[in-house]
Amino acid sequence: MPTAPHPQNTDELYRALQENDRRPYGRTRTVTAEELVDAAERFDEPVPLIHALLELQEAYTYGSEPRKSPVVFARLLTLFDERPDVFDERLRHMLFWRFKWVANALRALPEVPLTSLRQWLTEMRDRYEKAGLGLQPYYGQAYQLAAHTGEDTTLAYELWAARSRTRLSDCEACEICERALHHLAAGDDERALHAWAPVLNGTESCQEEPARSVSYALLPLLRTGHADRARELHLAGYRACRRNPSMAGEVGRHLEFCALTGNEARGLELLAENRSLFDEVDSPLALLDLLTGVEVLLRRIEHLGHGDLPAAGFAGRTWTVSDLCAEVRGRADDLAARFDARNGTTAHTDRRRTRLDRVPLLDALELTLRTRGLDDVAPAAAPVTPPAATSAAAPAADAAAAPETLPELILRARALDAQGHPDAQACWSRLRTLAGARDYVHPDDPAVGPLVRLRADLLADEAGRTGDEEYAAAAALHEEAAGLYEDAGEPGDAAVARACALLAGAGTDAEGTEDPEVKAAGLTAAHQAMVRLHEETPGLAPYQEARLLRVRATALGLRLQTSGSEEHVAPALAEVDRLLAFATRHDITGQISGALLLRASTHAVSGDLPAALTEVDALLDRLKAQGPAWHLPRTLGLRGRLRLGLRDAGAAYTDLTEGLRLAADLPADAVDTVRLHGDLAEACMRLGRPDEALRHLTRSAELELRRGNRTDAFCAYSSAAQLSLDLGRVEDCIALLDSLLAEPDVTAGELDDRLVAQLRLTRARALHAGEDLKAATAEFVALAAESAGWDDDPGSHAMIAGETAVLLGESGDFGRAREAADQALAAHARSPRYEQLSNCLRELARLRSQQQGPDGLPDALVFLADAGKVADEARAAGFEARGRSLDTALAYEYGRVNAYAGAYEDSLAALERAIALLGEPGPEEDHAGEWAECVRLAAAVEGIYLERPAPALARLDAAVSRLAALGHTEEAEPLTALVAKLRDEA
Repeated sequence: MPTAPHPQNTDELYRALQENDRRPYGRTRTVTAEELVDAAERFDEPVPLIHALLELQEAYTYGSEPRKSPVVFARLLTLFDERPDVFDERLRHMLFWRFKWVANALRALPEVPLTSLRQWLTEMRDRYEKAGLGLQPYYGQAYQLAAHTGEDTTLAYELWAARSRTRLSDCEACEICERALHHLAAGDDERALHAWAPVLNGTESCQEEPARSVSYALLPLLRTGHADRARELHLAGYRACRRNPSMAGEVGRHLEFCALTGNEARGLELLAENRSLFDEVDSPLALLDLLTGVEVLLRRIEHLGHGDLPAAGFAGRTWTVSDLCAEVRGRADDLAARFDARNGTTAHTDRRRTRLDRVPLLDALELTLRTRGLDDVAPAAAPVTPPAATSAAAPAADAAAAPETLPELILRARALDAQGHPDAQACWSRLRTLAGARDYVHPDDPAVGPLVRLRADLLADEAGRTGDEEYAAAAALHEEAAGLYEDAGEPGDAAVARACALLAGAGTDAEGTEDPEVKAAGLTAAHQAMVRLHEETPGLAPYQEARLLRVRATALGLRLQTSGSEEHVAPALAEVDRLLAFATRHDITGQISGALLLRASTHAVSGDLPAALTEVDALLDRLKAQGPAWHLPRTLGLRGRLRLGLRDAGAAYTDLTEGLRLAADLPADAVDTVRLHGDLAEACMRLGRPDEALRHLTRSAELELRRGNRTDAFCAYSSAAQLSLDLGRVEDCIALLDSLLAEPDVTAGELDDRLVAQLRLTRARALHAGEDLKAATAEFVALAAESAGWDDDPGSHAMIAGETAVLLGESGDFGRAREAADQALAAHARSPRYEQLSNCLRELARLRSQQQGPDGLPDALVFLADAGKVADEARAAGFEARGRSLDTALAYEYGRVNAYAGAYEDSLAALERAIALLGEPGPEEDHAGEWAECVRLAAAVEGIYLERPAPALARLDAAVSRLAALGHTEEAEPLTALVAKLRDEA
């Protein structure tokens, strides 16, 4: 099937070639280029055919199809020999430039004999000499062949590097890379990095650079102690080469870098992202480079004992790390052997062995904001289903593996659970494994009780560990546990389980409603049922009764939190006091501190933060003196939140940090460390420590993932991505979002589509901030198309369509920009976004006028007229912008737009209106800088373009005096500089 309509004339052909040139390299671009060559041949004109063949050769070269590139070039060379007159200077230059492309392609094919490679270089030399061209490019190719074979490299390097560059020499960036690689091969890391400096710092670049140089420089940077620089370049460099068939070798070196820095999990992630390269790369040399990097990664993972992990490999089957490693090793060994046989050396086998024998350079280098280990990517173990309730009378055969007998383990688990001790969870986990075994035999011990009781214990533990939002699951598990407790003759435990089911059930009933009254009513009903259950259950043990009272108090505390009603404060405190009195009377330490914590929380929810802080201070004193110690982290967390509420971020930071430190000594999940990290992030932001806040945000997100709370985790990661973007850590932001968007449930469409859209939106903004306009625009266009269907949220569509319009304007595509702006205006009519849309329209006007001058002014004024209507609507609605008023911003933009278009009188009038709307600044006002900029631009238009320096200088002198008198010396500096310029020119 053709990818595009066949051009009917040469004008259409040239337009199609231009359109294809904007496509990324790959099969679509290549197939289209092939079709355009077919179309060009029908016109029987040499020049269009030459252009089409040049486009096709470029598609083959950068689409990693080296076998086809020389064939196309042969046709071009024949055309040149037959009709040299039709090759203008530009076409002639391109033809001779691409001799080097063919040399590169032939080197990449082991089936091409070495004699043929040398013959081609001779052909290149003869052609260059005949055309009167300098031979430095020829010697460059001769050196690259020597480096490829590993023979005579020193002489070949000197013959090339000592010659002066010509117009046909490789670009500065590419030649820098070749020189650096020569030093690297000689073992001189420092000299290589010194040579690379202009490329790595961005001074020199081209289509393949700096991505190519970065991939080679990563390990030398590590070896010379520049780990942070290596991390920074890895993020930017990898993004420039991922999924790109012509840069498969670069991808392989990034995988190797991951393997040698303790980032094996990221390596697997990147391998999966580039899985298509296994089938798309048709260059044997590039494939060898890729496969060697893949093998370095897989061998490292095998060495760490994770050979059974799934890995993304060749299409057609599923792979484990070990299976794929064996397959890659065989293919790469074969390729290296074929190159060495062709070249008559052992260079490629030796280089492969050198890479494979490298040991890790660092134990751990944090490459991304999402730090993960191999255990995090391991598939989750299948849940163990408890056996059906059966009786048995012999001790378990597996009990000997435990540190105590099975009856002792069961009794210890129950005793710890009665105390609320966090070590109970490990005991229940061990028992769950033992009871799930096929040969499990329950002990015949009256102290232990029947199997049905153990099954009830395990269900109750599982219910207590369900996620905060999994109300229905928790309620069902508690209810099932209650039934089993009754079967086991344990009415007290049954009552506790049923009370917990009532509490979870209230949450289930409230799902799907945002009405606080409905939620509060459900909790009231649940509490009443708990009270009846308590009264109707005789013979409760003290720890069971305390638990019932605790659940009752929790229900009323949640009711207060839901309703915020003052009338619910006293009942909640009374229920807490009832629990406290009972626990104190029976000396149940854990429940005493639990009651005190509930009382502090109740004061906090009611808005009395000082009282809550007083309660928590007293509780902490008690915990330090009497315990239980495992309540300290949670209590410190509450005090930290209270101090945040009281605007004491420093003290909050101290409490939360100490809470995290103590939590590290307790079993996992004994403390809500997710919340501690989240609160610490807030404290860090208030203290002006955004980088530390970012670490806590990402840590909380990863902990949520480990708990299975994926929506909460992605929300936290979304906040982290936005913060990293705000901090200017663009590559960190993009790498984090790329990782998240590659998650299986995201690609399968299982995660909330609006949350995914938010992640993509942040990524698009980061791409824009990173000056990848093409990728940013593509993502914005896709998001704008998707959000057009958000009938429930037209405001978000207005925002996205507006940003899309601006990016299209930056690309010069004002036709599509106008369409996107119209979509934004239509959505804005349904859900106003005054400031955002005004900003978008004004920016489009500026771009149109700036790029097209007087020709773009009419359309620019249309954009400003639309912005004027938005400002009118905002004024009528009583909307106040966060910064300058929309009217002031609009007047200033009229000034700029008219200035760009050469309409200087209109520009000056608009700027004077903006100055008037702003009003002169005062000592405390924050618009001094904006006012000064309006004055500066007005004076520049008046004094320079309208050639009226006297009034311009008067305007400037008055403004400088005004700003100086107010102490705004920094804002006055640009005005002072313009004064000097105008007086010098006078």
